[in-house]
Amino acid sequence: MWRFLYNVILTLAAPVVVGVLLAKPRCRPGFFQRIGWHIPPSPADRSSQPLIWIHAVSLGEVVAVSPLVKALHQHHPEFRYIVTTVTETGREAVLQRLSGIAEHRYAPLDFFWAVTRMIRRVQPILYIFVETELWPNLLWALRDQRVPAVLVNGRLSSRSFGRQDLLLIRSFYRSVLQTLTLCLMQTARDRQRIVALGADPDRAYVTGNIKFDQPLPVGTSDESLRRSFGLNENELLILAGSTHPGEEEILVSAYHQVAKTYPSTVLMLAPRHIERADRVVTMVQEAGFAVQRKSNLREKHSGPRVVILDTRGELALAYREAAVAFVGGTLVPVGGHNLLEPAVWGTPVVFGPYTDHCAEVATLLQEAGGGYRVTGGEDLVALLAGWLGQPETRIRVGQLANRVVLENQGALTQSVKFIESCLRTAPSYSDRCASDGPGPLMAKP
Repeated sequence: MWRFLYNVILTLAAPVVVGVLLAKPRCRPGFFQRIGWHIPPSPADRSSQPLIWIHAVSLGEVVAVSPLVKALHQHHPEFRYIVTTVTETGREAVLQRLSGIAEHRYAPLDFFWAVTRMIRRVQPILYIFVETELWPNLLWALRDQRVPAVLVNGRLSSRSFGRQDLLLIRSFYRSVLQTLTLCLMQTARDRQRIVALGADPDRAYVTGNIKFDQPLPVGTSDESLRRSFGLNENELLILAGSTHPGEEEILVSAYHQVAKTYPSTVLMLAPRHIERADRVVTMVQEAGFAVQRKSNLREKHSGPRVVILDTRGELALAYREAAVAFVGGTLVPVGGHNLLEPAVWGTPVVFGPYTDHCAEVATLLQEAGGGYRVTGGEDLVALLAGWLGQPETRIRVGQLANRVVLENQGALTQSVKFIESCLRTAPSYSDRCASDGPGPLMAKP
């Protein structure tokens, strides 16, 4: 019943869905592929190698799942891997981080014709998706083809979970969640919530957050990296990453106060969506600051200024050079982004009150003393001024942030072991095991 009703509603809504996507420039790339009209062929499509399909929505999910894809490829090079994304930033991250390991495709919209064509084209033996990206038609179609579906690094925010109070909605979600072979959740709270929505409790496990297992980005020496960001030798960088409209104004206003006392500081803003860079530049200029774009650092500047990080793939490494890091999506009701990217470098982490998407990490950082929550501009000014004036305190806070990362690693190994248990049930894999013997990670989870 639910499958029929869902497809009726989705088909009726198709013109609206298509119109919304075409209206957003960042959703236009891969549009025809996403609606199932054109799935570009690949030379590897003619390969006899079994294929594993991994779905990661955008940049953040690709960053999170890349170590998992690399681990699977390392232990099982006999498989092919594709990673699907929704956004162009996700595509670029796949090409950058998984070159030679996985191909990129755009994820199909959840129209039954689009997901059916995608499944027929790639013929996966396993489907892995990140952080509760539930698409009913896709999961139903995979079940029809007896393809195991595994949720990794699963989470359910309080807001998302709260929307499912109606019994009819929960009945619908139960019909979708029952298709899942495994639910590998970040926390006990996440496991409890997904079971409450209808997942089989015998298939739901707590494996931790694989974002703790991210390797350090590879980059240049400290000196050349600082020069590439336009920083002089004795300047301190305040880096605000993944920022949104409404936050940048608060951050620039706070920097205006801080720079009066600490003129050797530089503020770097890294908008979550770099297509907004022109608007951010205009806002900074109207606030009275000199402004530079990372993509056009031709002249050396000194004194208080704002640098706009308008290039892709450099934020994680830029956190290494920061004296203090603010993580965006937290001063406005977005829910927060990756608090661990600065913490892994031992950089003190600041965030606002809206951390629903990263609640457990925020709590761990706060409890350890490696991260601090501010409620607004005044709190931010006080915290920045305190840390900039007391370098020993700032260094100690950064060390505590790094300790949180080190003490919570291990989710990657657990996730790989559970995925191995699904691979053993795939016919092509079982045939290989019968002739070649068990692989290196065949221990039962």
